Amino acid sequence: MMENAWLIPLFPLASFLILLIFGKRMKEASAYVGIVFTFFSLLYSVLVLINRLSAPNVKTEFTWLSIGEIQLTAGFEVNQLNALMLVIVSLVSFLVHMYSKGYMHEDERFHIYYAYLGFFTFAMLGLVLSPNLLQTYMFWELVGLGSFLLIGFYFFKGEAKAAAKKAFIMTRIGDVGLLIGIILLFWQVGSFEYDEIFSSVEAGAISNGMITLIAILIFIGAMGKSGQFPLHTWLPDAMEGPTPVSALIHAATMVAAGVYLVAALFPLFAASETALYTVAVIGGITAIFAASIGLVQKDIKRVLAYSTVSQLGYMMLALGSAGYVAGVFHLMTHAFFKALLFLAAGSVIHAVHTQNIEEMGGLWKKLRVTAPLFLIGTLAISGVPLFSGFFSKDEILLAAWSKGNYGLFWLAVLAAFFTAFYMFRLFFMVFTGENRGNQKQIHESPSVMTIPMIVLGVLAVVSGYVNTPWFGTFLGDWLTEGTETLGYAHTEGPLWIMAIATIVSLGGILLAYMIYGNKTIPRDWLSSRFPAGYGILSNKYFVDEFYQLTVVFATKTFSLFLKYIEIFIIEGIINGVKALVNRASRIGAAAHNGQVQTYGSVAFVGLALLLLIYVLRGYLG
Repeated sequence: MMENAWLIPLFPLASFLILLIFGKRMKEASAYVGIVFTFFSLLYSVLVLINRLSAPNVKTEFTWLSIGEIQLTAGFEVNQLNALMLVIVSLVSFLVHMYSKGYMHEDERFHIYYAYLGFFTFAMLGLVLSPNLLQTYMFWELVGLGSFLLIGFYFFKGEAKAAAKKAFIMTRIGDVGLLIGIILLFWQVGSFEYDEIFSSVEAGAISNGMITLIAILIFIGAMGKSGQFPLHTWLPDAMEGPTPVSALIHAATMVAAGVYLVAALFPLFAASETALYTVAVIGGITAIFAASIGLVQKDIKRVLAYSTVSQLGYMMLALGSAGYVAGVFHLMTHAFFKALLFLAAGSVIHAVHTQNIEEMGGLWKKLRVTAPLFLIGTLAISGVPLFSGFFSKDEILLAAWSKGNYGLFWLAVLAAFFTAFYMFRLFFMVFTGENRGNQKQIHESPSVMTIPMIVLGVLAVVSGYVNTPWFGTFLGDWLTEGTETLGYAHTEGPLWIMAIATIVSLGGILLAYMIYGNKTIPRDWLSSRFPAGYGILSNKYFVDEFYQLTVVFATKTFSLFLKYIEIFIIEGIINGVKALVNRASRIGAAAHNGQVQTYGSVAFVGLALLLLIYVLRGYLG
């Protein structure tokens, strides 16, 4: 099976090409094309994962380009990390394809939507299978293109167009760092191959300073894709795309690409304490920063978007704390419960036709399937015991504590409290109390939408049990198998950390209940007691405004400066030369009037001048 794993990304690519060419004639049948081909990718990914559980890694490459002695290759590789990622990506993509049939069925560009989904899935699966950095970078950029098309799908909306451009530009900024890092790595190693890079690092062929520089540059690329502070502002705005797109991009694929890249290059990062600490600090800051903003958001999708940014910060904190298993484990569990939350949010929006949680309420009795599933996702992300997020978050806290990052550990604990609070604030405002909107007819979503949510709901509960201190650390043992010399570590720590995480999670839920459930604390408690702080959080720390006043303003000013230079200096010089040539040509044309006596006079004057110059030269010489 693993020898033919290269077929996995070709299935969604085939659906993209078919729908691009024939989709307009197929109409609603476009959904079946996308669903069937993505199911083939999922089926093959599961078979590859099962095979990899007992078989060694497989790597197949061929020479793509030869430049002198340099051989550039292309191919695919199957190892523990990407075998797991193949299943995560293809599973979430398949469920989103299925869900979208109900959510997007009335859209006029239905076939284009499914074509874009197929292209995006192909790019992400290709990235996961890449055996070298050059191929990874190519698919990395294709993922960016796919996200641009999906975020801007509603191109007739100004907000969607702006969000798509913002995502594309912001992630390109990070990609510049990634490209420079790849170039420096090739300069040092002479190869893009992961195996050769790791061998050079292990052999000490690259200086410590250069390893640190390269790792940080590569991390800048990961920051852009995974929405880490300060390159995070595109991700909440990306909610302007269709809600199923949010579940796909912001749960298991694009935003996970940055985390995946750091995990895939973990031996490189592990060789530099400075690089690891940089990753941990940025991750910790991002986790608390985004969680605090999520406390006051009123758009259901934006609450989940800032939650995604915060959870990605958790994953980076884990990887930066040498918690390879913790980061990958949370990447997996987060993919399931966050995809569930986004799809459940889409079901809510589909029912009430608004995203403003102030206009919701009382939906528990009306959305009999969506409401319990949303609660499962909320319990999982809040880290409530026995749900998947409880186990993976504990692993992250253990990694931070074991590494000695005590400040970041307590920052992560506070972020966990914020997460439990704002997620149950969202749950209570949407599903409990009285309906505050004007909706008359509220119906549950069709089964084509609820079945994918049920599957994700089950996974949001059980997926954490593959790596627990009680039932066995199967995932961690498998992920670190044969990597003893590469810097991987399976984290173990004191049990009191689990107790603190549980208390913090339940405390956040209790506070949310007291404010938005039984209302023993006024809802305006934060805004009335701390109006300045509330204003800062509501305006997202004014980061977008800061960028407008600095980066955007400076860019526009410089562009205007260059425009005036072009108009008044460059074009002025060109126009001056043009006028001079025209003037000289007119004078020359006037001299050529066809009169022989004029030509003779000019020749005589020229001869006289030449004789004069000759005489003067002899006299002066």
